[in-house]
Amino acid sequence: MNTVKLTEKFASALVYATRLHAEQTRKISGVPYISHLLSVAALVLEAGGSEEEAIAALLHDSIEDQGGIPTREQVRQLYGETVVAIIDGCTEWDTPPKPPWLERKQRYLENLRHTSPSVRLVSLADKLHNARSLLADWQQQGDTIWTEFSNGKEKTLWFYQSLIQVYQQTGNDWMTQELQRVVSQLSQDNLA
Repeated sequence: MNTVKLTEKFASALVYATRLHAEQTRKISGVPYISHLLSVAALVLEAGGSEEEAIAALLHDSIEDQGGIPTREQVRQLYGETVVAIIDGCTEWDTPPKPPWLERKQRYLENLRHTSPSVRLVSLADKLHNARSLLADWQQQGDTIWTEFSNGKEKTLWFYQSLIQVYQQTGNDWMTQELQRVVSQLSQDNLA
């Protein structure tokens, strides 16, 4: 078993992420955003990830959601090139204006096909937690959740199914299987 010892660097990243995302909440549930970041970091650690991968998990949305390139530079200075490289691999855009949805998703999928195992791990943990949250929201609120997504149910599910195909091409682990199960349940439930 690969046991990772978390250091002060992880604790620092946890505080940094909490402050950075302090005003942000999850789209449907309104839960403080740090809950997502903690869940992604937990999944990374449970899958045997390193401290740097766990830090990148905590900060995977920092560039995209909290300041773009200046935040990237601050993260690089605080946590190093390896962490920033992982975050870069999980970032859909970093400079306004935000590109169109389909363009962002297709670029993300293409980059994911050729990425490092570290980026794959953090990306997969992120998408798995998002899908689990989406399923929980759907179970509580029904089809009204899809109005929160600018591209609706079909395109959202297309993106998850496309992600699963890419993750399966680069490995077959418990998180990929869990993502497939959750997305399958979302797809079935929403056809009813």
